[in-house]
Amino acid sequence: MAEHDHTHPHTQPHTHAHPGEAAPGDGRWKHDGVRVIPGDRLDPNTAQTPGMFRQAAINAARVGAQKIWAGTVAIEPDAKTGVHHHGDLESVIYIVSGRARMRWGERLEYVAEAGPGDFIFVPPFVPHQEINASTDEPLHCVLVRSDNEAVVVNLPDVEAVEPPETVLWVDPIHKRP
Repeated sequence: MAEHDHTHPHTQPHTHAHPGEAAPGDGRWKHDGVRVIPGDRLDPNTAQTPGMFRQAAINAARVGAQKIWAGTVAIEPDAKTGVHHHGDLESVIYIVSGRARMRWGERLEYVAEAGPGDFIFVPPFVPHQEINASTDEPLHCVLVRSDNEAVVVNLPDVEAVEPPETVLWVDPIHKRP
């Protein structure tokens, strides 16, 4: 058995695989490795409802993702959700264009707005309401969730500060109140 030269560790090729790791040259990662999903090839094969256009980029069906969901969402002007939370899911919203308003808290007593380039983090179990803050411009976002499962818990006993009206933001996550 040959010994490795420990004085120059970078000169020795890595020739063995760790458990669960592909051996060099075995081709495993060619189809099970990094995936690029072009922006013009997102999957609109999700529930489509008035006020919102949602497309999946990363999910179990498209790339085999087990712990994350990512996609885009376009929300019509003045669209609002009812009050809800997403269980133990974490969500990140990146604002591409438009203006988002978030209300949160036991009585939606807190409010913040976000614009292009801003990120919004929604922790688990936080009661909140998502709002397109503009009455005349669409809101375009990238959405990432910490799981593939769509979890929503509507909170009908919490009166929305900005009642859902005009166009509801309804999708598999945000059900019609």
